[in-house]
Amino acid sequence: MAEDTSSPMDRFCGSTFWNATQTWWTNDPDFTPCFEQTALVWTPCAFYWVFVIFDFYYLKASLDRNIPWNKLNVTKALVNLGLLVITALDLIMALIKKGGDSELPLYDLDVWGPIIKFATFLLVFIFIPLNRKYGVQTTGCQFIFWFLLTVLSIPRCRTEVRLESERQKILDSQQPSEQDFSWEEYQFVSFFIFFTFTSIMLILNCFADGLPRQTKYQRGENEIPELSASFLSRITYQWFDKMALKGYRNPLEEKDLWDLRPQDSCSEVMPIFAHHWNQNVRKNYKNKARVEPKAQFSNGNVTFENPHGEKNGRKKGMASIMPPIYKSFGGVFLFGALMKLFTDTLTFAQPQVLSLIISFVEAKEAEPEWKGIMYSVLLFVLAAAQTFILGQYFHRMFIVGLRIRTALINAIYRKALRISNSTKKESTVGEIVNLMAVDAQRFMELTTYLNMIWSAPLQIGLALYFLWQQLGPSVLAGLAVMIILIPVNGVIASRIKTYQIRQMKYKDERVKLMNEVLSGIKVLKLYAWEPSFEKQVLDIRDKEIATLRSTAYLNAGTSFLWSCAPFLVSLVTFATYVLIDENNVLDATKTFVSLSLFNILRFPLTMLPMLITNLVQTQVSVNRINKFLNSEELDPNSVLHDSSKPHPMSIENGEFSWGDEITLRNINIEVKKSSLVALVGTVGSGKSSVVQAFLGEMEKLAGVVNTVGKLAYVPQQAWIQNATVRDNILFGQTYDRKRYNKVIDACALRADIDILSAGDLTEIGEKGINLSGGQKQRISLARAVYSDADLYLLDDPLSAVDAHVGKHIFEEVIGPKGILARKSRVLVTHGVTFLPQVDSIYVLKMGEISESGTFDQLVKNKGAFADFIIQHLQEGNEEEEELNQIKRQISSTGDVPELLGTVEKAIKLARTESLSDSISVTSADSLMGGGGSLRRRAKRQDSHDSVASAASLKKKQEVEGKLIETEKSQTGGVEFAVYKHYIKSVGIFLSVATLVLNFVFQAFQIGSNLWLTKWANDEKVANDTGLRDMYLGVYGAFGFGQGVLAYFAVVIVYLGGFQAAKTIHNELLAVIIRGSVCRFFDITPIGRLLNSFSGDMDVVDEELPATMDSFMTFIFMVLATIVVISLSTPIFLAVIVPIAFLYYFAQRFYVATSRQLMRLESVSRSPIYSHFSETVTGASTIRAYNVGDRFIEESDAKVDKNQVCKYPSVIANRWLAIRLEMVGNLIILFASLFAVLGGQTNPGLVGLSVSYALQVTQTLNWLVRMSSDIETNIVSVERIKEYGETKQEAPWELEQDKNKPKNWPQEGRVEFQNFQVRYREGLDLVLRGVSFNIQGGEKVGIVGRTGAGKSSLTLALFRIIEAAGGRISIDGVDIASMGLHMLRSRLTIIPQDPVLFSGSLRINLDPFEIKTDDEIWKALELSHLKSFVKSLAAGLNHEISEGGENLSVGQRQLVCLARALLRKTKVLVLDEATAAVDLETDDLIQKTIRTEFKECTVLTIAHRLNTILDSDKVIVLDKGQITEFASPTELLDNPKSAFYSMAKDANLV
Repeated sequence: MAEDTSSPMDRFCGSTFWNATQTWWTNDPDFTPCFEQTALVWTPCAFYWVFVIFDFYYLKASLDRNIPWNKLNVTKALVNLGLLVITALDLIMALIKKGGDSELPLYDLDVWGPIIKFATFLLVFIFIPLNRKYGVQTTGCQFIFWFLLTVLSIPRCRTEVRLESERQKILDSQQPSEQDFSWEEYQFVSFFIFFTFTSIMLILNCFADGLPRQTKYQRGENEIPELSASFLSRITYQWFDKMALKGYRNPLEEKDLWDLRPQDSCSEVMPIFAHHWNQNVRKNYKNKARVEPKAQFSNGNVTFENPHGEKNGRKKGMASIMPPIYKSFGGVFLFGALMKLFTDTLTFAQPQVLSLIISFVEAKEAEPEWKGIMYSVLLFVLAAAQTFILGQYFHRMFIVGLRIRTALINAIYRKALRISNSTKKESTVGEIVNLMAVDAQRFMELTTYLNMIWSAPLQIGLALYFLWQQLGPSVLAGLAVMIILIPVNGVIASRIKTYQIRQMKYKDERVKLMNEVLSGIKVLKLYAWEPSFEKQVLDIRDKEIATLRSTAYLNAGTSFLWSCAPFLVSLVTFATYVLIDENNVLDATKTFVSLSLFNILRFPLTMLPMLITNLVQTQVSVNRINKFLNSEELDPNSVLHDSSKPHPMSIENGEFSWGDEITLRNINIEVKKSSLVALVGTVGSGKSSVVQAFLGEMEKLAGVVNTVGKLAYVPQQAWIQNATVRDNILFGQTYDRKRYNKVIDACALRADIDILSAGDLTEIGEKGINLSGGQKQRISLARAVYSDADLYLLDDPLSAVDAHVGKHIFEEVIGPKGILARKSRVLVTHGVTFLPQVDSIYVLKMGEISESGTFDQLVKNKGAFADFIIQHLQEGNEEEEELNQIKRQISSTGDVPELLGTVEKAIKLARTESLSDSISVTSADSLMGGGGSLRRRAKRQDSHDSVASAASLKKKQEVEGKLIETEKSQTGGVEFAVYKHYIKSVGIFLSVATLVLNFVFQAFQIGSNLWLTKWANDEKVANDTGLRDMYLGVYGAFGFGQGVLAYFAVVIVYLGGFQAAKTIHNELLAVIIRGSVCRFFDITPIGRLLNSFSGDMDVVDEELPATMDSFMTFIFMVLATIVVISLSTPIFLAVIVPIAFLYYFAQRFYVATSRQLMRLESVSRSPIYSHFSETVTGASTIRAYNVGDRFIEESDAKVDKNQVCKYPSVIANRWLAIRLEMVGNLIILFASLFAVLGGQTNPGLVGLSVSYALQVTQTLNWLVRMSSDIETNIVSVERIKEYGETKQEAPWELEQDKNKPKNWPQEGRVEFQNFQVRYREGLDLVLRGVSFNIQGGEKVGIVGRTGAGKSSLTLALFRIIEAAGGRISIDGVDIASMGLHMLRSRLTIIPQDPVLFSGSLRINLDPFEIKTDDEIWKALELSHLKSFVKSLAAGLNHEISEGGENLSVGQRQLVCLARALLRKTKVLVLDEATAAVDLETDDLIQKTIRTEFKECTVLTIAHRLNTILDSDKVIVLDKGQITEFASPTELLDNPKSAFYSMAKDANLV
């Protein structure tokens, strides 16, 4: 070879660098040695030097340290050393053998080649100990480096072997040759050693290193294999196989799941987010230059700053969650974006290869066959690379999404613990939970698509560039069409947004209403008000569906535009192309390369509008979350903790408000150390508000509040968690048996705990549903006592308990000799009895302190306090000995004759009254399901003495104590019945129409493409314009047909989906509202039902129709692809079978696992929300005890647990995608190989089949995704369908009811005949054969100890619990023979706990709107509410907030009385609600009932004697049987009667 070769590379090597004839224009291709030794070696090296930065990043980011030396890394190090040695040797040998004296010239290559290799190997070598030290178990860059190096060395192997054999020939030819081959021989040997070593390194890099010794987080048995999986296993997700297999064999359960990756847990994600959030908040204040340290993790509490700022900080707009999200999670996101960029470029290489294949087929004879094969393989390699990179990209994006969701949920949770009352007023619990459930979730769904914002325009740009190359300027015509379509789409999108917001609003309203209906279901049933509320829900629902429908038409519009778009574009482009110039003829290459480019265009164009709507929704969510996170918080500095003040608790000149007008003014209170201070006053005078002021819950307008020491707080309405009794009392403290038992006895809980089925390990339902009011109150008190604080705020803890229990608690706990005697306590109370023992008393009136002092001072003052006492005594509610005490106290103060007189009178009265429940510890046995469990009396010795029995009991207790049934997560496949149910709900016609339309649509599409093929192959078109126009016209017609069909196909799917959603919701609502109270509501938590109404319904409303739509499209597309490929290369059908088999296999494995993971995930999601709504309700208690951090930790744990289920399902997606796409890539490979090798000579058909094959990967992938989405989403239908099997109560209306007179019952005779009843199947009888007869108009009192069955009697009368035997008749009609509404609407009850619903006052009194205003005002007047309602601006239309929060408890009770007065039926049941009402109100109620219900039969469940002593008869119940039934006087005359002994217990006789 002549030495004066032209290119610098040739001089560098001393030989030719590139020789086209040797490499390309030949039947036996090969590279030149120079090319093999430079380009093919340096490419991998260059790659490694560029990407080594990632290796450094992984070192920095690793949470682990110190991997021990093991076989693997030692071998790696040795082999690497070997490579270094051999490379160094190459250099030395070159310097020895060449140059200088030797006749072989020394080229640059001989020096630089080894040096470059040596440097690279050295770099790789350095990383071996580094990775070991920093606990990095596998690295991708090195794997790819070794992989490239090995693969690219293969051509040189071939060359070297050939040269060697040639040398051998020369040596064997026996001619004495002068040539010295020693250098070549050396190169031969050195290369093969080098090649062996690189291959070994490649194999070694397929495995991951050992486990690190030091880890930041404890690694459990159940650690996720991903952490120690090798790079290869990571990109193929092979580490997930175990789980997929396990899930396929039998349904996964929670114990099968892996632990969370530490990087995704709250404890790693939160500090980062909090740090950036706080920075962002600070930026918003110009004048606040506070610099705070980075949010650190000190035992797990992250502090979030309050963006609402102090009152004086000028605010510069809202702090948004977006910047902190970018900063916290942007890194991973950017790395993902890089990958996306890479795959986008690969996508465009495919059409280029396609054009090579088509031209190869056209020139079949001229070209050597290896080129065709190479093109096919190249196509496959491109597709495979794309698959792996996209897999990683989506994985990264999902992780970012999960982390954002974690961060947001936690931020919302932490905020909810601190919002002020005015904020709380603005949003209901339901709305705040929605922020977590819906809005935070939105983010997660968005992250995957977010990169499309730049990727879509990029793809469109590249596609247009390549199209220009094919078709020249006529592309612009196509582009114009696209541009015109975009604004049209924008308009539609903005319309969709308005509908979206409207629909969200309706959904919020509906869920809020459902929440109330479910919370107050018992009251609704007692009043027979369900139809009214059902109608309200359905009205909202109809509006919601109407909104959804409008959205569907718009959606179909977009879908029409987009299915038409690519077609229109290609039509316009082709038309312009052939019409501009006679010489422009469409041939196969142009047509199909353009078509496949148009297909690439289709994806970004479809995604953009989806992305835009998604962005819009997320924007709405961001605004909602921002508004919440920026809302006002409680001022932590409103209460000072200044220990220099003389008294532990004090308020000086306090003025407070609940956010609007001033509630308390001129408050001056001081509580001395270890003293007991009482606050008294009438209902609504501001007693509770004072307590809230001490807690810092109210807005302080002026003055100073000071508390020193640990607080404990007992709210007026006890807040009970859904946990065991013991957990409720311990409230996060450690269990100290002695102290615990002492507290329980003092709070009179021992008897209750013994009655409960599993003792103190009995689980309490949500909101304490299976406890009576008194029990809840005492548990709440026990919690406070056990917490052993310094300061106690007791907001009327004695109201809900019977008098003697109250006395016991006062003596044992609150009073001067109680457990709390050494603490400082503030007691709000209605009882007069305890006041003499109090250190000082503050009397409140209209939000001011009217007087204060000791009992004696106040009595002498003859002011408001004396009136208060006189008024109380006149009602005669106190027991005799207590009155004597008061009398002694008053007379000792001397000089108060009128008071003494009153006391004397009261004592006389008390002698004749008093029939407390004697030993009863609670007011009525709980009406709830507890009623049943309370009665499974575990007769056993006191477990707190015998430890031996305790262990054996524990098992039994845990089983018995479960009240709430665990939420079922179905296992196994979704039954066909569920699909059938759904299709039935859609309707047969719509279902069939969907299939037909989609089929015809695809037929049109294939038709238009085949027509194009015919056109492209037609030689005559070139010179016959008429023929050309005919082709064009038919093509256009096909396209138009496609568009119209697309529109209708979508509309029909959506309409069908909404039809189903409507049916399903209405069925669910009907079933739930007719559910039986004891057999269903008592054992199903409200959160779970709400989850069905919000979460599951949301899926049925929005997700399912959309998924169904996509599913139909894709399944027909896959079929179309198979048809087209088989048309062009029939042999392809042979491959389709094994491929389909592979595909089916992957899909089955995946669906089984994924579906179960989804189910587990949705079950683990409910606790996050229930815990959250529980927290929001009990926020003030949590703050008072200062246990916010513990609750935050609990919430974090629940979020983490949810992630544990969520993460594998994300991986399952990737696992599947990679496997499926590889199947798709095989289809590409075979389609193109057969096209090249098979006898197909028609380039048009080849082009068509390959361009269809190129789409198939995406389509297959989406198909499985959609089919599994349908399976996962249909689970919602399954869950809702399960409620269809809810235990129903008897029918509401029966035909024969219509014959009953309008005013039945006319007399009101009530008769029980041998009546038996139980709460649920399998529980004991509560009433065992009760018989009595009450004449019309009689007043009957029912008494008995706790658990005797008093409430069960009234519930049976209303058929809330159905008879197990015997019968009840009213006016001689068996109540079991009539519809429930007929029965319930003709009875009236004043229930124990007043339940109000949000809505106007009017709706609360008369939901069916059948009464006139006058009647309502009359009822209000009689129930003493008239003046109050008159004072309201809106009068009867006054909005009552959720649960009646904006009325005092007493006022709520009066509203219930007004309801009863409006109904005014012949039979009235009065379940005495002595609890929350002060004596004044109670007195009003009694008076009204005596006068207004004179004519009626009144059944009173009594807790106090005076209410029933003037009744006609008394029923004494014991253990579910009547022991006595006679008039009170008769019973008191008989010393043997139980009634008498009760009276005796109460010091009456």
